[in-house]
Amino acid sequence: MTGTLGLIGAGMIGGTLARQAVARGMEVVLSNSRGPESLSGLVAELGPRARAANPAEAARGADLLVATVPLHALDHLPSDALVGKIVIDTMNYYPQRDQVIAELDSNSVTSSELVQRKLPGARVVKAFNSISFFNLANAARPSGAPDRSALPIAGDDAEAKAAVAELLDVLGFDAVDTGSLAESWRSEPGTPVYVHPYLPGTPPEGLGQQEALRWLHENPGKPVPAARVRELVAEAVRGKAGGVLPGAF
Repeated sequence: MTGTLGLIGAGMIGGTLARQAVARGMEVVLSNSRGPESLSGLVAELGPRARAANPAEAARGADLLVATVPLHALDHLPSDALVGKIVIDTMNYYPQRDQVIAELDSNSVTSSELVQRKLPGARVVKAFNSISFFNLANAARPSGAPDRSALPIAGDDAEAKAAVAELLDVLGFDAVDTGSLAESWRSEPGTPVYVHPYLPGTPPEGLGQQEALRWLHENPGKPVPAARVRELVAEAVRGKAGGVLPGAF
């Protein structure tokens, strides 16, 4: 895959995706709420394939766009610039960070359906929300590798999902289609496929962010192939929406 990957949000997940995309020959355009100048260090690290812009410019200049911001910042996404764009939604609902969202708490919609509602002209696909940034970086493998992991994706647009699956393949992962945005709860926090299968085990309790990062460095994760992702997704039972904000995970 060639082309430009746009990112709104350049934190742990966004920065990791940018590094992977550049390493695989893609152009990236980065943006965040603090302005292009705040991204100068990351752009310098990434090299000539990367540039910084504001969110609307990133949206317009991208072939695929990743929205990787806290869910409470959803209203700040440039909806007009995203019309017709494939938008990869990495967002999860954490009530202690995002405040209580009644529609999510009642399970009347999923968080990705809420994203699609806020971006009516976009083609939203849920992806990259169920793995830690660290495992996203260290679990990538070439196509056909015996220890390749898979990630769940969900969306209402078959063509958009195919494009996102192609991106996953380029970045080192297989894709497992889990259905529509209404079914995207199957990879949300608290479900069997969320984060923990990719970890080497259960992290010790009470770790701060730096300690958690050290634990991850010292204990590489394990592969989760597509067949196992399908099993975990099928095991999911819908409960109360939202999760506990997982520190470094």
